[in-house]
Formats: sequence, structure tokens, C-alpha cells
Amino acid sequence: MPRLARLDAPGVLHYVMGRGIERKKIFLSDTDRNDFIDRLSALVRDGAMEIYAWVLMPNHFHLLCKTKNLPLASSMRRILTGYVVNFNRRHRRYGHLFQNRYKSIVCQEDVYLKELVRYIHLNLLRAGLVKDLKELNRNPWSGYSALAGKVKREWQDTKYVLSFFGSSKNSRKNYLQYVKKGIDQGHRPELVGGGLIRSMGGWSEVLASRRRGERQAADQRILGDGDFVKQVISSLDDLVKENLRLSGRRIDIKTLAQKVSERYNVSIGELRSGGRRRAVVKARRAMSWIGVRELGYSGADVARYLGVTNSCVTRMISAGGKQDIDDINSSPELEDPKGKPEIRRSEPATLLNVRCHDSTM
Repeated sequence: MPRLARLDAPGVLHYVMGRGIERKKIFLSDTDRNDFIDRLSALVRDGAMEIYAWVLMPNHFHLLCKTKNLPLASSMRRILTGYVVNFNRRHRRYGHLFQNRYKSIVCQEDVYLKELVRYIHLNLLRAGLVKDLKELNRNPWSGYSALAGKVKREWQDTKYVLSFFGSSKNSRKNYLQYVKKGIDQGHRPELVGGGLIRSMGGWSEVLASRRRGERQAADQRILGDGDFVKQVISSLDDLVKENLRLSGRRIDIKTLAQKVSERYNVSIGELRSGGRRRAVVKARRAMSWIGVRELGYSGADVARYLGVTNSCVTRMISAGGKQDIDDINSSPELEDPKGKPEIRRSEPATLLNVRCHDSTM
């Protein structure tokens, strides 16, 4: 099934993680680590992002940043592609270094920035790579030492992070105490896990919410409460709105097929027959795109209806590009039976002017 598009916009806080292929090391020497750090600092100097927290582990990295004048996908491509080329040259190797594409999560800043900064910077301690906070203070491979005032990094925005910890006179002291309190918390799967579980602080909270009869909007690419998810959704372009799939009712595949057939002036029989007439091919591509990328059906669901293979649906989506679905979106069948209209697919983005990216490293 095609990957979900990335969420991004200037001013959005991102938690980014990248891991080595087969969990192998991506940093073999201090030269490697300094190369990676130089690439981070270059992006800051170029105005592409602000960096609040970071750590380099032997086989992965964590980064907390806010995008500015360059999309996150472009920034990460600059970091990772150049780093891999140099790494392979230095160590006389070939091929991929990172496992799949990097993971990125849009975060609710006022709720999670402090938690994420602490969580990221305690990675070295949790992994046993440093034995205590005193040693973490001296370690050059995370942003903790700069926030602790032990080193100065012009490219790391320590001032902004410390502003979350009170007045400038006490902010650093408050930050250090806050980090110390987090040592015993250990691994925090709710900060990196999926969707609703992550945003609500764990599976127990999800169950409790369900027992209370509450429903929360959630998406695996967003760390934040239900209101934040809805706020982000209201700012996304048409494609990303579809991918988020809140609790609203969606049309079934048969109804979708009927609407697509009417839009492209083909019969249902032709749509499912495997014919190669141009209008039929276009209709099949539209059916695949809308069904998978916008209504959230699996590729297998659409493939079964059309009578083709899963890989065929994937190829049609890749080849077809975004389809014109205004006629389908305005259909009365998209309205809730109680008279409440569904989220419209063609509403313009208004709040954050969020972009979507589906790029690999």
C-alpha cells in the first residue's frame, strides 16, 4: 500500500528519527559524527530550520526541529544523501545506509516540546553510552551539553528551549532539574509509538477514553491531542485531509466506482473488465487513487473490486498522479445520514498552509 504523505509547513515542530539499515551502525567514527553535525548546522545557517534537540546514537539519530524556508523533506535529503555519499567513500562501502525513509512526527509544541527535548537528550544515558548526567554534560554527541551551558553551539537554539523553563535567571537550573526527574521514566513508547496511543499517552489512556464514550481524532504522523489533530487537519491540502480519515463515514467502494464511472463516462463492466480504452484506464487510475490515497481503503480492497493485482493498483497510483475528484466530492452520497456534511475534500487550506511530501531519503 502506498505510504502516507508527510505533513509539513513553515513553523511546524517535527520529531525526526532515522535508523541504520538492519540496525547497523551509521556512525563509525568521530569524523562521521562531525560530518553529520556540520550538515545540521549548515541547514540552520541557511534558514531551513531551527534545531532544539538532537542526539547521535551508534545506529540511529533523533532530531527535534522546526521547519522554516525549506520543506522538511528537502532538508533531510540534503543531510542524508550527502552524509551517505561521504560515509560510503570514507569506509569503502556501497549501497544504502539508512533503513527505509526517516520517520517524522508533527508535534503539539506547547504540550510536548519540553518532554521531547528531555526524552531525546536522555537517550545516551538510557542506552548506557554515558553513566550519569555529569558525563552527559561532557558528551559532544547530543544537544544536552549546550542547554546545560557546557558548550556553545550557535546553530542550536538553546534560548528558545530554555524559555519554556521560566525566567532567564532560573531557566537553565529548572531545565537541569527537569531532565534529572526524567531519568527514572525509562523508554517512553507513547512519545514515538503510533497515532492515538502516542497522542493520549499510552494504551491505558485510550481504553479509559473509550469507556467514557469519548472519541479522539488521531493520526500516526501527529503527536498531540484531538483538538490539535483537527487544527492541523483544517490546514492541510486536499490529499492530506483524506489521508487523516477522522471518524466520519466514507462512501463504499461500489458507490465510489459508480461515481468514477459517471465522471469518466464508462460502464461499471468496463471498469472491471481489464479493457485498455483510454477513458477506462483513466477511470481505473482515479478509482485506485481516490480509494487508497484519499478514502483510506487498502490496495487489496480496490484490487479485489477491480479484478487486478495489488501491485497493479500500486502502479496505477504511482503513474496516475493526483486525480480531479471535485465532481465526486460534491456528491450528496458524501453527506452523513443525520444531515451533517462530511469533511469536504476540496476545502482550501487556511490555518498553516501545510504541505505534504512523500519523498524518500
